[in-house]
Amino acid sequence: MNCKKIFGILLSVFLACAGFSTASAAKKLNVVATLPDLASLARAVGKDHVNVSSLALGVQDPHYLEAKPSYEITLSKADLLIYNGLQLEVGWLPLLVQDSRNPKIVAGAKGSLNASAALDRILEKPTGEIDRSMGDIHPEGNPHYLPDPRNGVKIARLIRDKLSELDPSNADDYKKNYAAFESMMNEKIRQWESQAASLKGMKVITYHKEWEYFADWLGLDITGNVEEKPGIPPGPQHKQWLIDKIKSDKIKIIMAANFDPSISTAEKLAADTGATLLILPGATGGEPGIDDYPQLFDYIIAKLLAAEGAGK
Repeated sequence: MNCKKIFGILLSVFLACAGFSTASAAKKLNVVATLPDLASLARAVGKDHVNVSSLALGVQDPHYLEAKPSYEITLSKADLLIYNGLQLEVGWLPLLVQDSRNPKIVAGAKGSLNASAALDRILEKPTGEIDRSMGDIHPEGNPHYLPDPRNGVKIARLIRDKLSELDPSNADDYKKNYAAFESMMNEKIRQWESQAASLKGMKVITYHKEWEYFADWLGLDITGNVEEKPGIPPGPQHKQWLIDKIKSDKIKIIMAANFDPSISTAEKLAADTGATLLILPGATGGEPGIDDYPQLFDYIIAKLLAAEGAGK
């Protein structure tokens, strides 16, 4: 066999391998999540079989994300869209999905996954008629359910099932990945609950109604919000009510997410009462070093325990 033939064979083998590699890479599902916590859960379940991106960053308020053209491009390439639901993204996501012109991810399509469908309990569902005078009320209930890690496990299970539906050839891997994640999270949840046992019954003030699921999980008592109504800054009477409440109930901690608006209002309230203002990450990526969903709870619980100890 002459050199030219040998070179031709080697070239054919190389091109075949390169083609196989390219085809394998192309088989990865493009998953777009609206929130970084959902993206973290998708990575934990999908691992090497998915490319995952998040529209919102951990330092952005998910209520008011700007509908950028770059998000439309990202969504146009998505095989799966995972969104929070309960109308958290209602102000920006429907328009982005429409303008992405991607039939895979429209509501009701196989590639559209409402993460809230995993929940077996939704807090603060309003009853009766709702109008704008009540503030930014979510008619389907409080949408800030991700700060309860038990909900994260349920959503990961939902993602497992959806990825298996879209990519059945890798279903066994998704099941194994989820099983490992569930086991790790259940152990972490036991550890967090043990660490935070002293927080049970502790009275706190929160800036916005974004910590209700977290408080429900660990037994914190949220006695009031800095906002007069959801999304509405406090007026003079509400500010005075908060000052009186904090002093009379000896409340030591005010909790706010680092993307909450008008943090200066909460800072003034803390200064006037002697309470500690904890500005906490509201999502994965909200602070350096919080690179995945479990690390969020390591950070928040450590901060709460430090503040509780300092207030004794």
